[in-house]
Amino acid sequence: MVIGIIGGGASGMAAALSAAEKEETQVVLLERQARVGRKLLATGNGRCNLTNLHAAVGGYHGSAPEFARYAIEMFPPEKTLDWFRSLGLLTLAEDSGRVYPYSDQANSVVDVLRFALEKPNIQVKLGFEVEKVKKTASGFLVQSRGEGVECNRLIIACGGLAGTKLGGSMSGYKLLRSLGHGCTKLRPTLVQLKSGWRGAAALKGVRANCRAAVVHDGKVTAESEGQLQFTEYGLSGPVIFEISRDVCQGGGDWLCRLDFLPEMDGKALISELEKRRNTVLPVSELLTGILHNRLGRVLTQSAGLTLNGPASSLSDGELVQAARGVKCLEVSLTEPMGMDSAQVTAGGILTSQFDEKTMESRIVPGLYACGEVLDIDGDCGGYNLQWAWSSGRLAGLRAGGML
Repeated sequence: MVIGIIGGGASGMAAALSAAEKEETQVVLLERQARVGRKLLATGNGRCNLTNLHAAVGGYHGSAPEFARYAIEMFPPEKTLDWFRSLGLLTLAEDSGRVYPYSDQANSVVDVLRFALEKPNIQVKLGFEVEKVKKTASGFLVQSRGEGVECNRLIIACGGLAGTKLGGSMSGYKLLRSLGHGCTKLRPTLVQLKSGWRGAAALKGVRANCRAAVVHDGKVTAESEGQLQFTEYGLSGPVIFEISRDVCQGGGDWLCRLDFLPEMDGKALISELEKRRNTVLPVSELLTGILHNRLGRVLTQSAGLTLNGPASSLSDGELVQAARGVKCLEVSLTEPMGMDSAQVTAGGILTSQFDEKTMESRIVPGLYACGEVLDIDGDCGGYNLQWAWSSGRLAGLRAGGML
């Protein structure tokens, strides 16, 4: 049997290695770029957050997120780490549940996968840009610029549209649609957010831990806690990626409500500021020792306080304003950054047209799909790569007849 796999990313490599566990099965992995795993090198800021120990179906989204349950429970994070250990990768888990290679380098993950692909029954064809897939009597014919690859079963693992500079494309969606499958609207997620607040540009590069909530037409739709980074265009950082999915759905008025001191309630903060009013501190240094200096000054000014002059001149009302600026800064949101900047694609090929226990198409027998090309996306922090490993492993083993 010959199994063809289109896409040499995380899910494609997982599928290839799994399908090849049966030595008599021949696997042909087709990758349009000059190397496999290119996107993996950029994940986790070059560290590759390859999974999360807390990954479960509740951390996934889509038209039918329950579709992810079988694959995630069949190949949970613990089994994924055992699999990587068998390939020679040592890992380290953080308190948050995020898991990274012990080397702290994404290269380590890509290298162990690349070396594992060097098996007699796996052929990797690089620079193979698929133009068309035809159903044949014996399976499928995958065509690229006059060259064709025949296979009995085919796994489409092309990834999503996000991260176009790193290889994200429409190819997987187009191929599956040409074979009769439907696709939802595609949106960027785990992405930076643009803001009309002028303070963001003044704080470019400043990082702060905070609680962030997305508010749509007066209602909180998503909330998270973590690190925020200000940019020239708005807001970035893990806490923003986590809540960006809702904003990317568009429509209505959106704002981000930021609490830069979630561990302290408003009354306690006002009490602290009252103590500072009885010192020689200038107003510009009112929040020194509490927040990043630049952030403290910008928040104080945004609260309507004049930075010149002593803190002792501040009224009770002005202290309340300053505390509110720290605990409840409301920043208008204009739009998310685009697919170029997004880590993940929300939306994809309809999961209702696939069997969640096999990843096989309900429309075209012998055709499988896995990873980001399907309408499943996960939370920030290793969830999306866990989906890639789990769905890829399941598709590969099922296509190879080993489950």
